Amino acid sequence: MDQIAGAIADPVRRDILVMLRHRRLSAGEIAAGFAISRPAVSRHLRVLRDSGLVYDELVGRQRFYALDAHRFAELIEWLAQFVRPSGWQQRLDALETEVHRTRRERVTRDATEHGEENTA
Repeated sequence: MDQIAGAIADPVRRDILVMLRHRRLSAGEIAAGFAISRPAVSRHLRVLRDSGLVYDELVGRQRFYALDAHRFAELIEWLAQFVRPSGWQQRLDALETEVHRTRRERVTRDATEHGEENTA
């Protein structure tokens, strides 16, 4: 997880990940999106590749990069502890609480009714 967090700490690398989220791109296509040198982009790609967030494939003389999004799972799971539930999640939690309360009241009511029938 630390290696992934370190890889996404740099804004250029985050921008590269965004570029790759829908399709693979050649190193040249990625480099064309930045005002930094191609060797600098290559270094960023190497960091992303070493972290496992992207993988590369050599096709002829071009190297293509693609996102390996499943590598985010551990980081997402850890970050989730700091995020409040969405509005829908809060509503679903409230519904679950209400269902449990209603069941508990029903069980109590049924037990009381059956107890009264047995004593009558």
